[in-house]
Parts: sequence; C-alpha cells; structure tokens
Amino acid sequence: MRKWVCVMTMGLAGLILLTAVSATGAEKTDGINASENYFIGIGDVLSIHTWKEPDLSLDRVQVRRDGKITFPLLDDIPAVDKTTVELKHAIQNQLTQFVEAPMVTVTLVDAVSQRYYILGEVQEIGEYPLIKKLTVIQAFALARGFTQWASKDRILLYRRNGKDLTVFRIDYKDIVKGQMNKDIFLQADDLIIVP
Repeated sequence: MRKWVCVMTMGLAGLILLTAVSATGAEKTDGINASENYFIGIGDVLSIHTWKEPDLSLDRVQVRRDGKITFPLLDDIPAVDKTTVELKHAIQNQLTQFVEAPMVTVTLVDAVSQRYYILGEVQEIGEYPLIKKLTVIQAFALARGFTQWASKDRILLYRRNGKDLTVFRIDYKDIVKGQMNKDIFLQADDLIIVP
C-alpha cells in the first residue's frame, strides 16, 4: 500500500511539474509576440549585440529625441517606429560592409515611450507602460480598481492623433454586463479620466 501511495505521489508531483513548465513556456511565447508587435519610440532603451563582435555591441543605448541611435561604424541609425526585428535587419544589412555575415540581436530593455495615463477616481492614478495590447478594463485592473466615489458610467478616454483629439465615452457597467465591443484597446499617450 505504501509503495502504491509513493508511486501516486511521485506521479502527481511529476504532473504538477510538467504543468508548471508548460505554463512557463506559454508565458515566454506571449512575451515574444508582444515584443514583436512593439514599435520602438523616443526614450526607449535597447540592448544591441553582434555575435563575436564585442566592439559592435551596446549594452544600453537610448533612442534620442530625433528618433535615432548611434551605433559603432554606422553612426546614426533611425530606430523609431520599427520593431526590434526590423531594427536588427537594418543594422545587419549595414554591418555587411565591415563584418562577414553579422548576426545581431536587438532587445528592448526599457519601454519608456509607450505610456498611458489614468487620473481620477481609481486606487492608483499615474503613468503606466503600454508594453502589450491592453484594454480599458485591463488598465483599471492595473490601477487596482475604482474608489467608492467613481462614476463608472461617465469615464472618458482622450486620444490625440497629431492635432486631432478624439474623446471616447466609456460605461464600465456595460462592458461588465458583456458588451465587450466597448472595451477599447489603448494606444500610446491615451488619457483615461474617471470622474
């Protein structure tokens, strides 16, 4: 009987371990997809490494206000509005003048440029990073929910596109009741105000 219990316990422990490993793998895949869709912006910090070329590698380089980075031998390279993969290819293509078959890795170290803001009757007002696709409901969860005085049916989302300003009226109660089409995806510099 003891032997059987021991085998069952070992099997259950193995199953739990396998589930944990599978969940960790799923998280990594989600992270990769999020970074592939992220467009580099002003202020973002990147790590750029060229395989077997330490002189052509940068641990931390910040995207300047003009949207460029400075890279050894290549001078200024436009980085804004590119994904890390697009920037990698741009650097690799230019490095072929100096290195045979360069292999470059570009990593987003600190996403500074893509932010949204929440003000008003939420638990934690402030500036939040927009490093993945995020909806209004998810933004409220990150702000730790509403205060007791929040007017959940009169929330405003302000979105600037150049000189144009669009205002969305959001009724939290409608979304919670199942009208998920009203749960808007956020964009960089969106401002949410909860009266």
